[in-house]
Amino acid sequence: MSAPVIELVDVTKSFPGPPVVTALHAATIRIESSAYVSIVGPSGSGKSTLLNLLGLLDRPTTGSYLFDGVPTTDLTENGRAALRARSIGFVFQSFHLLPERTVLENVLLSTLYSGVPRESRLERALTAIEQVGLSHRSTFTPATLSGGERQRVAVARAIITSPKVLLADEPTGNLDQQTSRQVMELFEQLNDDGMAVVVITHDAAVARRATRVVHIVDGRVEEQ
Repeated sequence: MSAPVIELVDVTKSFPGPPVVTALHAATIRIESSAYVSIVGPSGSGKSTLLNLLGLLDRPTTGSYLFDGVPTTDLTENGRAALRARSIGFVFQSFHLLPERTVLENVLLSTLYSGVPRESRLERALTAIEQVGLSHRSTFTPATLSGGERQRVAVARAIITSPKVLLADEPTGNLDQQTSRQVMELFEQLNDDGMAVVVITHDAAVARRATRVVHIVDGRVEEQ
């Protein structure tokens, strides 16, 4: 078993009231550096809360979170942002591409705050675009691409920094079945190449493609 890149120990998340709302009950999750994990649950189950915690977008109320062995609880906001920028890639359901920018420009944007040396940014962007199979579309704008191609651009943008973990939030929610399958095959290839992949989904078919399935219901996490 490889070393954990993510380790949550008795992590909870509550929001002030009245009444106080507990969105995540004590959760202990270990995700190895070679893992492919799906986190599945219905709307309102706590998936978004868990995603925000895993992605260092929010802090736990109690418990500890180590990322690649680094305790994150007491990091400053700048420290968390720096760790997030260089080590976590994000893919969302809605792509979040700038419509007036080309594929290449959209992918390059994610290097601005990631610590990628200026002299290697273009080469790394072109490599990421090639990795997702869109070299022939690098000068196109998002409006001229299919939904699947736009999601591939989003993946290229997420992996240009060679992150430890790829976090995907409902990545197939806006895609048809065939295109969804192609995107999931891309995730599997990234995982085969050594990247930890965590997919947040309500789609059982998408969840089953992972090698581990974690269920969350009413803020309670159970491993399958």
